[in-house]
Amino acid sequence: MLSSELLRYYRWVSQQPLAIVDVETTGRYATTSRLTEISVIRATLAEGVLEQQTSLINPQERIPAKIVQFTGISQAMVETAPLAAEILPTFLPLLNSGILAAHNLEFDYGFLQTAFARLGLAFDRPEDQQLCTVQLSRLMLPDLPSRSLPDLVRHFQFNVGKSHRAAADTLACWLLAEQLLTEINAEEDQVLLARFARQWLPLKYAARLLGCSQAEGRSRLAEVASRFVGRGSSGTWMYRRGDVEKVFYEQQENQLSLL
Repeated sequence: MLSSELLRYYRWVSQQPLAIVDVETTGRYATTSRLTEISVIRATLAEGVLEQQTSLINPQERIPAKIVQFTGISQAMVETAPLAAEILPTFLPLLNSGILAAHNLEFDYGFLQTAFARLGLAFDRPEDQQLCTVQLSRLMLPDLPSRSLPDLVRHFQFNVGKSHRAAADTLACWLLAEQLLTEINAEEDQVLLARFARQWLPLKYAARLLGCSQAEGRSRLAEVASRFVGRGSSGTWMYRRGDVEKVFYEQQENQLSLL
């Protein structure tokens, strides 16, 4: 979306109830890993946190040692926890109570969809009912070196407890959403649009905004200031949102002049 569209969208989102979720898992991939913990907060900007529900989940498989070290959730902690089939359906009312939000929503949403599918239950939220606070923080905090949740907790000095546990991370995600959406409501359009313009966009998203392939996008953005992040095939060219949108509008003007 263009900056003007994002501004309208996030201002609309700020008026909606949010269902903020965080899951902890036995691994990185939803198809081969299982949930070990879930927490969901229902909140609004006007009323704050209205409800929070949290539970450990017995994944019925071994938790790798590196995951135990990362989350602090041990095998002993989940052995007496309820199974996914017993506990996940009780979270559906909260999960469906507002805009579904998470920090790196793609990860949590993917695990939830897969987990519910294993139970024969559908869990699908339209794209306009989703909020990823990673994307929001990249837009609103373009000059920070990191938008990881633990780093943002330190940046804003949120008092939420230990990171990588579902209850703490869900609360951190809510406080981040509250902070940034409140700023979006408080600041003038031009101030926000100038802030949005400083966001660094990977080539994939820059090309998508321009409506072309990545190769074509790289060509169209050849005269635009850029930076390369990462190494080799795992890296990507990055461009400021404002520069990409300038190319987009020039492209639109050129097309109109041909009519």
